[in-house]
Formats: sequence, structure tokens, C-alpha cells
Amino acid sequence: MVTVIGPNGAGKSTTLNALMGLLPCRGTVRFDGVDLAGLELEERVMLGVALVPEKRELFGTMPVEDNLVLGGYRAMKLRVPNWKSELERVYELFPRLKERRGQLAGTLSGGERQMLAVGRALMSRPKLLMLDEPSLGLAPLVVRDIFTTIDKLRTAGVSILLVEQNARAALEVADYGYVLETGEIGLHGPARELAGDARVIETYLGAARSSAAAA
Repeated sequence: MVTVIGPNGAGKSTTLNALMGLLPCRGTVRFDGVDLAGLELEERVMLGVALVPEKRELFGTMPVEDNLVLGGYRAMKLRVPNWKSELERVYELFPRLKERRGQLAGTLSGGERQMLAVGRALMSRPKLLMLDEPSLGLAPLVVRDIFTTIDKLRTAGVSILLVEQNARAALEVADYGYVLETGEIGLHGPARELAGDARVIETYLGAARSSAAAA
């Protein structure tokens, strides 16, 4: 798992949207040995790239389970046998979604909508899962649950690119990190090293963490 942290306006979400093909970009983007230049969003999805956007972008007037089934588009197109069985995996990760499988997505709480957005992306059996601010607007207890799930996905072998303003939570679960500042990489390295870096502590982790590190 790789995380990208940084202040508002640094270019974190822009980076993910460019990688997904939603925004134009310069330079070279290679995924699994394939140059993504010129590939449309659908083609990138078919290669195994999945994005959970900041605004979740759910189909609010459709039930939870229908949203999840739509997420299985890639697996269906690739004729993956029994691709709908992925539903049970998602329900295992998010039991609350199973309880609300017939409920309209637009009536879910913020935390439940985030679970649904992640679950929908997992239905495609992605090689790379990109998460854009998964903790945004959520209560602290819900944030904890979301990051516990993200850590479970990493342990299960899902490659994850995590963009997050909650630097502390992101560095706790990630293997490697980048600090993005005004569109440029300011720092990068193993997540544990970044979490102990004086500049990162002062700017992103707060004075309390700085005092703890000094002790």
C-alpha cells in the first residue's frame, strides 16, 4: 500500500483522476507493464484499475446490491466464472451492507456510503484499488472501521494507492508514502520513516505527536 498525503490543493485528487483517465496528463503512466497513454477510462478499468472517488458517486435511487452488481462490470465482461460470488466477499467485509442490501443507496449514512463505494470497486476484482479521501466527512469511530478494512485488504494482497488528508491514519496502514506539496513531491520514503520525520510531524501530525516523538 502506497499513500499520498498533503494539504488541500496539493494535487492529490488530481493525480488519481489523471491516473484513471478522467483528466489529461503529461509524462508517462505505466500500469502492470502497459503504457496507459491514449487509453479511455473503460480500458483502464478492464486492465484492473479501480477508483473510489472522493464523492463516492453512487447510484442513489438504486438499492445497495444493484450498486454492487454494477461494480462487477469488468468481471462480467471478462467472463469470470461465478463473478457474482464476489458479493459474498464484500458482504463479509461489510456486514452492514448485507443488512441493507435492499435499501436505496441514497438513504445510507456517510460511513455506509463509503463502505458501498469501496465494495462496488472490489466487485471488479481490481489489481489496483485507488482510494480518494476515504475518511472525508466521517465520524472518528467510522474512520477507524474504514481504515481497519483498508488494512485487511492490504493483508489480503490487494494493491492500494491511498490519497488521504488524515496523515496519521494513512501512514499507520501504508508501506510507503509520498508528501505532495503544490503539485510536487516534497518527501517520500517508507511510511514508518515519514511518520517519524520532524517536518511531517510538525506539518501533518500535530504538536502532540511531536512531543511524543521527543519523549
